[in-house]
Order: sequence, then C-alpha cells, then structure tokens
Amino acid sequence: MRAEVVSVGTELLLGQIVDTNSAYLAGRLAQLGIDCLHMSTVGDNLGRATDAFVRALSRSELIVSTGGLGPTEDDLTREAIAAALKEAPEVDRDLERELRAWFAGRGVAMPGRNTKQAWLIHSARPLHNPLGTAPGWDVARAGWRIVAMPGVPREMTRMWEAEVEPTLGSGAVLRSRTLKLLGIGESGIEEALDELVRSTAPTVATYAKSDGVHVRITDKGADPEAVAERIAAMEAAIRARLGEHVWGVDGESLSRVVGAALRPRGWRLATAESLTRGDVAVALADATSDWYAGSVVLPGADRVALLAASDAFGADAVLAVPDGQTESALLLRTPADQTELVVRYASPAEGRRRVALSALDLVRRVLGLGTR
Repeated sequence: MRAEVVSVGTELLLGQIVDTNSAYLAGRLAQLGIDCLHMSTVGDNLGRATDAFVRALSRSELIVSTGGLGPTEDDLTREAIAAALKEAPEVDRDLERELRAWFAGRGVAMPGRNTKQAWLIHSARPLHNPLGTAPGWDVARAGWRIVAMPGVPREMTRMWEAEVEPTLGSGAVLRSRTLKLLGIGESGIEEALDELVRSTAPTVATYAKSDGVHVRITDKGADPEAVAERIAAMEAAIRARLGEHVWGVDGESLSRVVGAALRPRGWRLATAESLTRGDVAVALADATSDWYAGSVVLPGADRVALLAASDAFGADAVLAVPDGQTESALLLRTPADQTELVVRYASPAEGRRRVALSALDLVRRVLGLGTR
C-alpha cells in the first residue's frame, strides 16, 4: 500500500505552526509496514487543496490528511475532497444531532456555521471526535482511501489510534535497529561497511547526529520473526567491522550510558568547555543525573583555567575542552588516570563539532562504554 500525508492550513505555510502531525503519522504508518512515499502541505485555498488531493489520488492508495475540518469559511478540506471525487456533500442528520448535543452539553446553542461539520459525501463515513466539534471523514472508493482528520494534535492522535489505525493492515511489519557510533566519521563508516550499505533486505543507512553517527538497519516483511533474524544478522555483521565504535543502540542516550559507567565506580563527572561552548555538557546533561557534578563554559580559556574553574564542583572526574585556533588539547582526568587527546582542525568554526564528538569519544574510550 502506497500512502501519503496531506497537511492543510495556511498557518503551516506561514511558519506560524510546526507540523508535528505529519511526523507522527509517518511514524505510525511505518510501524504498520505501510510505505509513506509523499508528504505535501497546502494552504486554505479550494483550488489548490483540490489539486493536492487529485494529485495524491493519482499515485497513492491511502491519503491521510489533517487540518481544514473546522466550521469557518477557510476550512475547506471537505469541499476539496468532494471536488476531487466529484461528489456533493450533504448534511448528515445523525452527525448534526451529535454536534447539537455536544454544544448543548456545554450550555450553548450550536452556531449555524458549524452545520458544515455535519457534512458527508456518499463515499464517506464519519470518524467520531469526542474531543472536539470536527468529525473526520473516512472515504473509500475504487481502491482508494482518504482519511481526513482534525489538525488539533490531541484530536487527531485520538482519532487515528482509536478510529483509523485498527482498520489498517498491510500484511507486513516494519522493524528498525539503530547503532550509535563515536570516533569515526560517516564516510569512514560507509567505507568500512562497503557492500552492506547496498543491501536491500535489510537496508543500512548512516546519519550524522549530534551524538556521533547513527547506522539504522531496517527491514520489512510478513513474518516478524524472519524480519528480526535478518536485522540481527546484519547487526552482527556491522559490529564485526565497527563494534569498537558502538556506544549505544536505539533510544539510548550518552547521558544514560555514561551514568551507567560512572555509578559503579562512585565517580561524579564535571565538564569544563571553551571551544565547544557547552556542546559536550548538552550531550551529557540530565536534570536527574546524580553522577553529573556540573559544567562551566569559559570562552577563550586554556586547559589550566578550565581545570581550575572545575575545582568548584568537587568532581571525581573532569573533562576539559580548551580553546584553540587550529587545535584543542582535551584532557579527561579521573581518580585512576588522566588521558590527553589533541584534536586538529582548519578553523574554530569547523572544529567545534569535531572537538565535541572527540571529547565524547574520549569519555567513551576511557570509561569503556559500548561494544555490546
């Protein structure tokens, strides 16, 4: 099944609202094993919205839309779907009664303009919305399905999970496993993995992130056990080549794995940064951390100044990231030892991310994180 998401609302195009609905729906479709191949955003204009649905119907079997189901004149999703399918909307008396009861339950009469929220076309059934006044539409015709839901996230998510998702079944499952690496760049990873990144079942993709590089393994199939076995086999092959760089998997955070390494030792860590301006602290910090003593940021400071400033925290271990025009001499001092690492770069701007990742990798290597 090919799916796409259509977001309706001029406020999205103006940047007044961030479209979190599309990201949510893409993730839910992926979990169902349904391929979401397109996303589009269109404003509150009947002609352009109609064109968006016509285009979607030409290439997808499932179209999921959010927004434009309100009672005002610029809420045009119903009209656009009806026009795209060449059907005329009419007031559904049962829906109208439900809407009037909704308003009566709040001690007010239903405004006349809300009547359009009781519209249906012949191919549509209503999707009930106990959290608001905008019922959705579930349209099925000639091998197509259009699901139109409100743009308010809490109304949309409830409608999707309670009314729509249980009716979808592609016969396939989609599963992913993400390995998180430090101490090697994205191009170095691809070179080491070689033919593995060209695999199609499962697929292997690399992504540069703030906490290193992620390698995502993804597979889809009708047999969940077979999918899991293929992913596990690919993970084993990747670890055989890059296991020394792996510090975590899936939802694990550096903060959590560093804390897991420090707590058995009874150590508390402080960070003192100059060039990286707090980037390392952001990666490691956790409001609930009992192992993180604190951080200090001193622009233009050398290692001596940073270590002196960090003394105020009374930490057992200190990570110092000094400034520098072309190199930064990092130092991780622990009760057991101290380890230095010099990182060179072309300019401070170019070096900031490289040094931050090198500092995190220094912590990883000294504390022995990852590789499982």
